[in-house]
Amino acid sequence: MAGLACLIAREKIMADHILRVSALNKHFGGIRAIDDVNLSVEQGRIHAIIGPNGAGKTTLISQLCGEIKPDSGEIEFDGHSIVKYSMARRAREGLARSFQITSVLLPMTLLENVMLAVQASDGHSFRFWAPVMKQVALKETAMQYLAELGLDDRAQRIAANVSHGEQRQLEVAMALAMKPRMMLLDEPMAGMGKEEGGVMLDILNRLKGKVTILLVEHDMDAVFRMADQLSVMVNGHIIATDTVDNIRSNEEVQRAYLGDGNA
Repeated sequence: MAGLACLIAREKIMADHILRVSALNKHFGGIRAIDDVNLSVEQGRIHAIIGPNGAGKTTLISQLCGEIKPDSGEIEFDGHSIVKYSMARRAREGLARSFQITSVLLPMTLLENVMLAVQASDGHSFRFWAPVMKQVALKETAMQYLAELGLDDRAQRIAANVSHGEQRQLEVAMALAMKPRMMLLDEPMAGMGKEEGGVMLDILNRLKGKVTILLVEHDMDAVFRMADQLSVMVNGHIIATDTVDNIRSNEEVQRAYLGDGNA
C-alpha cells in the first residue's frame, strides 16, 4: 500500500507540472549558453525566469518553443517528450511563444490580425481569407479576444497606428486566439512606460489560472507582483527556483543577481 501511495503521489506531482525540462544543454562554439538546466512549471501558474543580461534566458525560451535545438537534454510538455517536435507542432500541442511567432501585421486592423490567429487555430488556409472575412462567427470570436485584452473599442484601427503597448496587447490577444495551454513570453513589458506596463501587468494577472505562463522579464517590480514562482538564471544555469519571498531572501541570489539593496 505504501508503494501504491508513493506512485499516486508521484503521478499527481507530474500531472501538476505541465512543463518539465531535464539536463538541457546548448553550446555556441566555446560558449556554454545553457548549462544543465532543470526546470518544472506548474499548470495554471505564472513562472518567471530572471537573471542578468547574457544569462541564457532567451536561449532557453527559444529551445522550449523549438526555434533552437538543444545539444542534449529532455523537454516534456503535458507528460510527453516534445524535444524533437518542430515549432509548428509544439504550437499545435498548445505551447505558444508570444511576441515572436505571433507577429503583428501592421497594415491590417487589430480585428483582422486576431481573425488570422483564430483562423490558424482552426486549421483553415489563408488562401480563403477573403470569404472568411464574411464569416460572422469568426469575427465574433476575434472580438471576444480583443475584449479580453481591452482592445475591442480599437478593433477597426490599423495596427501600425496604435501605441507600442497596444501592439503588445494585440500580440497577447493573437496568442490566446491560438488556444494555447502555455504561453512563453520574452520580455512582454519591454519598451513600455509605467502606464502601459501597468496595463500589461493587470492583463497577465487576469490570465493567471486560465493559461500557464512562463516569462522572461527585467521589470523586477512587475515580476514580484505577478509571479507564483521564480527561477534565477546565471551563466546559463538555474541557481534557484522558489516563491517570490524566498527568492528575495536567498543570499546566493542576492550575491549573483539581485544585490543586497533589492532584497
